[in-house]
Amino acid sequence: MVWGLRTSLSCGRPVLRRARKGCPIGIDMGDDSLKLAQLEVARQVVTLVAADFARRPEDVEAGSAAWQRWAMETISRLTEDGEYRSREVVAALPAGEITVEHIKLPNANWDSLGGADPETISRIKQKLPFNCDDMIIKPVPTEQDNVVVIATKRQIIDRHLAIYEKAGLQIKSIAIWPAALANIYTRFFGRRESDTELIVMLICMETTSTNVVICRHKNLLFARSVAIGMNQLGTEEVMTRLSLELAACRQRFGAMYRGGEIDRLIFLLGSSESREICLAIAKQLQMPAQIGDVLGAVKIPNIGRVRIDRRQSQTNWSVAFGLSLS
Repeated sequence: MVWGLRTSLSCGRPVLRRARKGCPIGIDMGDDSLKLAQLEVARQVVTLVAADFARRPEDVEAGSAAWQRWAMETISRLTEDGEYRSREVVAALPAGEITVEHIKLPNANWDSLGGADPETISRIKQKLPFNCDDMIIKPVPTEQDNVVVIATKRQIIDRHLAIYEKAGLQIKSIAIWPAALANIYTRFFGRRESDTELIVMLICMETTSTNVVICRHKNLLFARSVAIGMNQLGTEEVMTRLSLELAACRQRFGAMYRGGEIDRLIFLLGSSESREICLAIAKQLQMPAQIGDVLGAVKIPNIGRVRIDRRQSQTNWSVAFGLSLS
């Protein structure tokens, strides 16, 4: 089993008609919630076909057997009741269930798809600060001999595969949230020719965490999840702590990449209510910034059908949308 696996897990249910561009359902399995979204791409216009959100019950512990049952039953119910056009899904593990490391690996051997030969995998494992036994790792080569390594326990992958199998869905791949955020940027906010060489820091603020990606267009360079989210940003002290964490990401990136200067911040948001917080953080970091309104970037032809009100949404759909665009 490897990251990006392509397999078919079915319980014999009929496959519904697919979106015109074959967009799968993106499933963002967060620590505190579950988000499903399916997009359709036609003549460069991205339309939201269906979307659903469910919050994890407070009496269900994330990662427990009860959580696994809740996730399976909720996904099954939502995909049965919704307007989804297929049962093919691209899913991401919660940020809390994966480890992200950055290493230097000169003279590594990569194929055209970024895969590594056994010798390179062995060299990567030797550099990681944890035991790789029973771990699945996905190395992502970047620039200047740097590698972003995503790792998780095999049993976590198996647990998530069981959820989708029991829900009657077909897994196209298990993806990673950093790649999903990079997809959002390249599709919606980095479309000009001048954007292809810019280095941007994407900041995706969830309820209990903030996910950070630094990329040069579609090329992932750096990723980190910070355990400070929108629910904690009620005081200036916490906002300053988050700003310091983001500054540390910038400094780590600068140490890894010679001449690596971040051109701007892009806050990926699910609503407009957090704009003032984002602008305050950008001011503390003294960096140019823009707001990436993810819901505003897609066409929503029937708000009732997708159960999203763009004006009232408090949910960040960035990862789910980015997964659907995989």
